[in-house]
Amino acid sequence: MDEALRPEVLPFGPPLAPMLAKAGPLPERGEWLYEPKWDGFRTLIWREEERLYLQSRDERPMLRYFPELVDPLLASLPSRCVLDGELVVASGGRLDFGALQQRIHPARSRVERLASETPASFVAFDLLALGRDDLRDLPLVERRRLLESVLEDAAPPVHLTPMTREPSVARDWFARFEGAGLDGVIAKAQSLTYQPGRRAMVKVKHVRTCDAVVGGLRWHKRGPGELVGSLLLGLYAQDGALHHVGVTSSFKMEERRALAEALLPLAAGAADEHPWAAWSAPPSGTRRPGAQSRWSADKDLSFVPLRPVRVCEVKFDHLEGARFRHTATFVRWRDDKPAGACTFEQIDVTPPYELREIFERS
Repeated sequence: MDEALRPEVLPFGPPLAPMLAKAGPLPERGEWLYEPKWDGFRTLIWREEERLYLQSRDERPMLRYFPELVDPLLASLPSRCVLDGELVVASGGRLDFGALQQRIHPARSRVERLASETPASFVAFDLLALGRDDLRDLPLVERRRLLESVLEDAAPPVHLTPMTREPSVARDWFARFEGAGLDGVIAKAQSLTYQPGRRAMVKVKHVRTCDAVVGGLRWHKRGPGELVGSLLLGLYAQDGALHHVGVTSSFKMEERRALAEALLPLAAGAADEHPWAAWSAPPSGTRRPGAQSRWSADKDLSFVPLRPVRVCEVKFDHLEGARFRHTATFVRWRDDKPAGACTFEQIDVTPPYELREIFERS
C-alpha cells in the first residue's frame, strides 16, 4: 500500500529527511519538552484518504514489511496528514529490536507470518502536516498540541509518545524506562521548528563501560594485513563460554598500524583451540562472529583469531541480550586485568519496566 501520493492533497510528499538529534547532557535551562527515546525504526507516515506511505530514516518505503499496521493506521490517523514517529516491536513487557529487525525480509510469506507473531506498533511524536496545512514552521509546542488533539482517540497499536516539561520527570524516565528497552531521553526546545536532516534535538543516552576480551581482529579495507579495522570483543558467561558481544573500531589511522604490530603475535596458533574457530556452527546459542546473514551478505566477515588474553575497556550504550546494541568505543587497554574476569556479571541489568505503563502515559 506504499502508493504514489497525489501532491494536490497534502502540502508535500516523500521523500523527506527526518529531523535528527545530537548527543549531549539533559538540558534543564530554558523551555524544553522531554520524551522517551524509542529503540525502533524511525518512520515518517503520509496518509491521503485510503493511501498510506511509510518512509524509513534512509528514505526507503516501509509499509510492505508491516501489513498489520494498515487497518490500525487508517482507523487512528486523520484522513490527510504527515506524522513522524517510531516503529517498535514489544515482547515480554519490553521493546525487542532484534524481532523488529527480522521484519525486514524479502519473502512475503515470512513477512505475513512475522506480522502475526511479532506485530509492530507505531509511536507518534510529531505532526508535520494536517490536511493542506504544512506545520513544519510552527513551534514544536503547537505541533504537539495538534498531535495530541488528532490522536485523542487513537487505539493500540498506534500510540502517542509520552511528553513532559519537567526535567525531574525526564531524569526519572531516563533511570526507569531502560528496563523496558528504551535507550534514553530526547529533549526538544519548545520553540523548535521541524528542520529536516538537521541535528536540532538533544538525545541523552545511557553510556556505560566494561572490560572485554579481545578475541580477534578484522583488517581495514585500506590495509589488509597491515591496518586493523576492528577488534572483536568477548565476555564470559557463567558456564565459561566466551560469547562474541560486538566490536570496537574507533581508532585513528596511525593507531590501526600500531595495533596490527602489537596484536599479530597473538594470532600464532590461536585458531587451533580458539572458542570462535567453528563460528559457522555455534553451539548452544553462543554468540560468535563471522556468520553470514541477510544483514551482512555483502560484507567480508572473515577475522583473524587471537589468543584471548588481552583486555580492553570499552564504552557502550545498551546490551541487548548478549550483544552490544551498537559499536562499542575503545577507552583503554587493561593489561592489569585477567581475561577470565571479563564476565557478563560486571554489567548492571536494569529491572524490567512494563511497557504498558509507558503507553498508558500517552
